[in-house]
Amino acid sequence: MKKAVIIIIVLVIAGLLAAPRVMKFFSAQEEGAKPGGGPGGPGGGTLPVEAVVIRPEPFERKLIVTGSILPSESIELRPEVSGKIVSISFQESQKVVKGQRLVKMDDDELLAQLEKQKYNRKLNQDNEFRQRKLLEKEAISQEEYDNSLNKLKTTEADIKVLEAQIAETSIEAPFDGFVGFRFVSPGAYVSPSTVIATIYALDPAKIEFSIPARYATRVGLGSKVIFRQENTDSLKYEGEVYAVEPQIDPQTRTLKIRARTPNPQGKLIPGQFVSIELILEQLSEAILIPTESVVPVQDGAKVYVLKQGKATELMVVAGERTASKLEITKGLQPGDTVITTGILQLRPGTGVKITRVVNAQ
Repeated sequence: MKKAVIIIIVLVIAGLLAAPRVMKFFSAQEEGAKPGGGPGGPGGGTLPVEAVVIRPEPFERKLIVTGSILPSESIELRPEVSGKIVSISFQESQKVVKGQRLVKMDDDELLAQLEKQKYNRKLNQDNEFRQRKLLEKEAISQEEYDNSLNKLKTTEADIKVLEAQIAETSIEAPFDGFVGFRFVSPGAYVSPSTVIATIYALDPAKIEFSIPARYATRVGLGSKVIFRQENTDSLKYEGEVYAVEPQIDPQTRTLKIRARTPNPQGKLIPGQFVSIELILEQLSEAILIPTESVVPVQDGAKVYVLKQGKATELMVVAGERTASKLEITKGLQPGDTVITTGILQLRPGTGVKITRVVNAQ
């Protein structure tokens, strides 16, 4: 019993000694739990943060899309008539010039018919001459002369038909360009459905892409585009919009656009994908802030600015986004100090201490 009493007395004395510290601990916890309590609140110290000072700067509103390279012109070479190929006068992947003969087909039979008709023409010309002289002397009737004249004209028409058919046995380059792979050999019998090869004009090159329908009124003829080839970030190309589809695609709700760019060295290859920056608008003074300083909320977005040593919440309207910044179209003014760190700990009225202030540019 005596030992038990001693233990109880010791515990009571220890409890009395520890009570002030326990009360102080719980008091501190309650103070930190109050609104505005703890570090940075009215009841505590200040929260160290970094900030930027808003300065207007030039800015280009851009739309980033993907597209593909098209040749300036391209066509499949097909014969106009059926026949046997006697010669091919081009090398695969080589340059050709407009009017250059690429393929010749057998035309021996047509040439023979043409020669025959030329003899008939000479005969009919002589006959028409004699009949005209006789008509002048009234030795024959008008009908007899008309028959001779008709034979002459018919022969001349037949010659033109044969000459056109002979021309169809020769395939010429319709424009300057490069010929791709050929799919026939000399001696092959071909028809108008046979593809002999494809010819491409590569300079200038065309860029085809589509944009969302909501931007349709912001793009027009002459708009500038900047693009990069697929899997390369080193070289930029510039182009200019020359054609806009007059209808929005009802399935994809996009508008198809084509631009043109010089391609003298042929580095832009048809079918290649490109990343395109379409410049929608150029602003001389825009407000840009770091993206990490913007807090998404249900009704839009908000930021915290420094006013009288405290964080003040402002609702903003965001515009275009870059890799590291966000354009603010409404809600901020030049000279505002926007807090960029400690965003999750901030509340309206939180006391803050700026440890680093930089210009937004």
